[in-house]
Amino acid sequence: MRLIKQILLLFLCTLSSTSYGLNVEPSNWWVGMKKNTITLMLHEPNIANTQFKLLPYKEVELTKITRTGNPNYIFLHVTISDKAQAGSLKFNSRNNNFSFPLLDRKKHSAERRGFSSVDTLYLINPDRFANGDKKNDTVNGMLEAINPTFKGGRHGGDIQGVINALPYLKDLGVTQLWLTPVLENNMPDYSYHGYAITDFYKVDPRMGSNSLYKSLSAKAKEQGIGLVMDMVLNHIGSRHKWMRDKPTQNWINFGGEFNNGKNATSHARQTIQDPHASDYDKRQFNDGWFVASMPDLNQRQPLLSEYLIQNAIWWIEYADLSGIRVDTYSYSDNVFLSDWTKAIMNEYPHFNIVGEEWTSNPAIASYWQRGKVNQNGYTSSLPSVMDFSLQEALIQGLNEQESWSTGWIKVYQSLANDFLYPDTNNMMVFADNHDMSRVYTELKQDLAKAKIAMTMLLTTRGIPQIYYGTEILLDNRLSKDHGDIRIDFLGGFENQQANVFTGQGLTADQQSMHSMMSTLLNFRKTSPAIIHGKLIHFSPKNGVYSYARLSDEQVILVFLNKNTEAVNQNLDYMNEVLPINAEAKNILSNEMHILKSKITLKPMSATVLVINK
Repeated sequence: MRLIKQILLLFLCTLSSTSYGLNVEPSNWWVGMKKNTITLMLHEPNIANTQFKLLPYKEVELTKITRTGNPNYIFLHVTISDKAQAGSLKFNSRNNNFSFPLLDRKKHSAERRGFSSVDTLYLINPDRFANGDKKNDTVNGMLEAINPTFKGGRHGGDIQGVINALPYLKDLGVTQLWLTPVLENNMPDYSYHGYAITDFYKVDPRMGSNSLYKSLSAKAKEQGIGLVMDMVLNHIGSRHKWMRDKPTQNWINFGGEFNNGKNATSHARQTIQDPHASDYDKRQFNDGWFVASMPDLNQRQPLLSEYLIQNAIWWIEYADLSGIRVDTYSYSDNVFLSDWTKAIMNEYPHFNIVGEEWTSNPAIASYWQRGKVNQNGYTSSLPSVMDFSLQEALIQGLNEQESWSTGWIKVYQSLANDFLYPDTNNMMVFADNHDMSRVYTELKQDLAKAKIAMTMLLTTRGIPQIYYGTEILLDNRLSKDHGDIRIDFLGGFENQQANVFTGQGLTADQQSMHSMMSTLLNFRKTSPAIIHGKLIHFSPKNGVYSYARLSDEQVILVFLNKNTEAVNQNLDYMNEVLPINAEAKNILSNEMHILKSKITLKPMSATVLVINK
């Protein structure tokens, strides 16, 4: 009965808004939220002179009205008491009336658990993953139609395709889904990637709908899989309504003009931490636009800051999210970033947010993680950061010849810098993603190296993220163009010779890689040593990098052998982590070993030994 009532309230709000051509954002809120003061953005021609009143509603007040100088916008500030009950707020004026639903929250919503080191995130470009609904391939009113033969065009993948793949993902061992943005990107070209958002509250109709996205979240949870939303705070698409009608004059940085690239971002992220940096250089980084098609938002504008905070909380509550990944994290205003993350974590204390800070310098990346004491006094509330340093080191470590300064030592040194981070277990580790060449390509299509790389990522500290298709060696050997990196998943589209979901047409190497990764992914879900165990690693020797994961219940030993011949590895150096005469199982081969003084490591191999106490 409560569900029917809430659906009716949403319907009435939509009907009322549509009747007057009025756009209200957000479209609803919930009672019992810690964020109980919200701001409604109303957009309609010449609405600013409207005198709105809130009809009496117990424990709810219209506390303030803000007008900005743009006659087409008005902002209503509403305070909702902890004692307020679900229902429908009625806002009236002489010319405009609308309803605003207050809904009951899902039980225990505030206590939800975000993704953590128990999880593995599976990163998907939905347009390139699976076409589950051909009817939405091309949609009237959307500027770009399907064009599957063009690497930069839309290929037709959608949310329904991801829903259809959930049983496969569960069997693979995935526990969290990170989809690149599925919100409306009504841009004339290259709209498939999703990062030029034109509506923050609407799923792109070529992807599905808000309700289908919510359904994806629910169906994924039935399979034991959480949903992580990719959010963009720094910029919008140039076809966003704000570019035609800015709510305030200072809504977009640099006066809303790209100015032939003169106002492009410098990408000099180090200016934020640099104690000697000029204000000019800081502004050029933070306020500069990526490209003309991605106007840069001014998060110092209080109404915009509030809008973005509310939008994030709205999606968490609406879609029952288990996490957020923030695109181009450091490019936004740093005071706003602290406010934004703090507001979300205050609402959901056990939630998780990971920020993209694309740098291999851990001194810069660690600046953003919650708990870091920074020289300039900046306090961050961001729980997790992405470990680009380890990603770069892993590729170099596998491709370089071994020496005192090359090869595995790069990985060892990267992890040795963990003292800079407040919480290394809450760092996202990865071999590749949607913006860089695939790991199989970077490792020169070497199956053995690819297996070593993924073994390392799935057994080291942190939260692993794998890119769709890594389990079947998807490759961009044709070029480093993003369209080749974000290639079609095998089995997700018609007329493909191979199909991952059925196993048809896969090569022996693809099957081998898939089997190995599935074994590791499913093992790590219940391994206490990997989930929360201590990491102790040893200096690389003779082309072998080794480390241990230690918990009260379990010891895991990992040996990564780059040599093209077998190695008789002396184990004396591991006495501090190795129980005497321990019986160990190699989870990748199911072989049993009694660990004494030596172990034979196969050529170009990863060995993962498990000792249960």
